[in-house]
Amino acid sequence: MNTQNYHPDQAIRDIQHFGEEGGVVPVIDVASTSTFLDPKDMERTFMGELQGCYLYSRHSNPTVNIFGKKIAAMEGAEAALGVASGMAAISCTIDQIFRNEGNGQGHLIASQTVYGGTYALFKNILPAKGIKVSFVEITDLKAVEKLITPETKIIYAETLSNPLLSMCDIQSLAKLCKTKKIKLVIDNTFTPMMCQPLRLGADVVIHSCTKYISGSSDFIAGAIAASNEFIASLIDVNTGSVMLNGPVMDPRIAHELYLRMDHLGVRMSAHSQMALFLAKRMKEKGLPVIYPGLENHPQHVLVNTVMHSQYGYGGILTLECKSAAEARDLATALQNEKFGLYAVSLGFSRTLMSCSAKSTSSEIPEEERKKIGLSEGLLRFSIGFTGDAETMWKRFESCYKTVIG
Repeated sequence: MNTQNYHPDQAIRDIQHFGEEGGVVPVIDVASTSTFLDPKDMERTFMGELQGCYLYSRHSNPTVNIFGKKIAAMEGAEAALGVASGMAAISCTIDQIFRNEGNGQGHLIASQTVYGGTYALFKNILPAKGIKVSFVEITDLKAVEKLITPETKIIYAETLSNPLLSMCDIQSLAKLCKTKKIKLVIDNTFTPMMCQPLRLGADVVIHSCTKYISGSSDFIAGAIAASNEFIASLIDVNTGSVMLNGPVMDPRIAHELYLRMDHLGVRMSAHSQMALFLAKRMKEKGLPVIYPGLENHPQHVLVNTVMHSQYGYGGILTLECKSAAEARDLATALQNEKFGLYAVSLGFSRTLMSCSAKSTSSEIPEEERKKIGLSEGLLRFSIGFTGDAETMWKRFESCYKTVIG
């Protein structure tokens, strides 16, 4: 697929919603409940006979809806819904699919390398609900296919895995899912603007909007993009996972994110530019760096096939240290020299650093981390776009020589 034919920046720009009295930005509608001029319409809405009415903000909200339109435009989706967090997006999506596809039970196949919170949800929570879960190397399509049973309802993966940055073959997974009548769910948090999984055949895309979409590390939020039918099912008054579990997005946050999406493409390009510069310098020095924009990345050819070149290869890179202690010492030195901040999460304007095995992947048992190749000394960088590139490299190089040699 030629990914250059779709321009998410233009699609986002063309979502235009005027505020009251013609304001150039929409107003924030904070009402928790809405008036029905005809009482019969309220009854019909509760019965599912009438769609598109504002009922109660847990069901739908005008400000959250217009944010959803921008997410949908970015992903090339029919519809999208803002929710309270990335984990809410994941858990509600999984819950809804299993209930839509049957009695709420079945089998899920997940990439063995996923965000630690996702792993904990799949490993510790879903089985208690009667859902079987199998973890697999998602880049091994034959291994994935072998795990499929008549009970399998979902295959779940991340566009770029957290934190090892392997790229899944979404198109091939989608073809397999279509053949087997399975839903393909993709977490696209690491690669907004850069990749549109729905256009590659995925059924549902989720985001932690806390990360790049926010860009300022000041909100917790999530989003789900899919077909009109699936998004409507999430807010159904009788069976909707978002409606009944209640992880709704606050309209004030939706308004902020709506405005920030207009410069998301500029930010992603800037993150990618700085990350590629630093990754190349690290590679030139012979450092064990992993970055999808480097030619030695295992899926570099695939990355170039499906990623939109305008936005680069993303802002995440990893560096292998000999031990967790060495990684922490390096991170401490880098923080002291104002290269970055030692903190979890990603997508901030400044660089954030964390030892994944001891933080965001700590939910994965040690034996499983060893199996997937996630070492104690892996230091993950979410590269920011502020500062002069040469200055930032000199600070990194100085710290690296001092701590590691």
